[in-house]
Amino acid sequence: MTTTTAARHEPATAPAGRPQGRPRRRRFRNVSDLHGRALVTRYILLVAVLIMMLGPLVLPLMAAFKSSGEPIFGQSASLLPEQWSLDAFRTMFAQTNMLRYILNSLIVCALSVSSALVLATFGGYMLSRKGWRGRTVVFFVVMSALIFPFESIMLSLYAQVQAWDLYDTLVGVWIPSVLGPFHLLLMRAAFLGIPDEIEDAAFVDGASEVQRFFRIFLPQVKGSLVVVGLTAFIFAWQDFLWPLLVIQSDENMTMMLGISRLQGSFGTDYRVVLAGAITAMLPVVVTFFFTQRYFFRGIEEGGLKF
Repeated sequence: MTTTTAARHEPATAPAGRPQGRPRRRRFRNVSDLHGRALVTRYILLVAVLIMMLGPLVLPLMAAFKSSGEPIFGQSASLLPEQWSLDAFRTMFAQTNMLRYILNSLIVCALSVSSALVLATFGGYMLSRKGWRGRTVVFFVVMSALIFPFESIMLSLYAQVQAWDLYDTLVGVWIPSVLGPFHLLLMRAAFLGIPDEIEDAAFVDGASEVQRFFRIFLPQVKGSLVVVGLTAFIFAWQDFLWPLLVIQSDENMTMMLGISRLQGSFGTDYRVVLAGAITAMLPVVVTFFFTQRYFFRGIEEGGLKF
């Protein structure tokens, strides 16, 4: 018994040729070093891709901050301004009706975002519910709307706007962006991603259709709502072709139409044109910066059963 107990407490000897302690730590240290190198390489590649994608866009826009005496093009021109100046922005806002153009674009964007959120939410919810006839037919009709480009229906929309006496109005600009088929399908997919057990439990508890919609379904699709609102805002803000056809008077022009007139108004002073481009790009960048977390979450929600 004494010999057996002593044998139990004796430390086990390692096999010959197998080092203990330090080699194992060295192996872990090598793994961490490889992980750190891979992380650094990943960041270097991301920075390189970022430079290749944003470099051709950002560097020309820097010319908007140059003073009036600095060259914009040519061998003597520098990439970054030698003297940072806001003269181009002052000239743009002082000599054009740019503030009015921005206000008109914001009005159209507000109408587009509101209608897209309301109609896409209710329409997507109805398309995701089972038990009513014609749901599949309506779904394929909405899907077919994605096939035809906007240019194929532009003339009919133009005739419709004129028939409704909405030509040269902001409401006429808003008509094509009331509801997009992409928004409707995205909200349908988001509602389909909610488990049926949650609705069944609420139904057993006595919740009505309206209560289930506002208390259960709507809080679960906040990310998709952000995607719908953000994309509707971007589409309405950057639209140029449709306002060009519908708007005629200067007081109803949108931001993009105002930028297109800058080059004709200021000739070869491209600093003012680039200042207008920065002004048009800034709201989209700021909005996406503050909503990017919900945007990607909404893409994940809507892409599960798209």
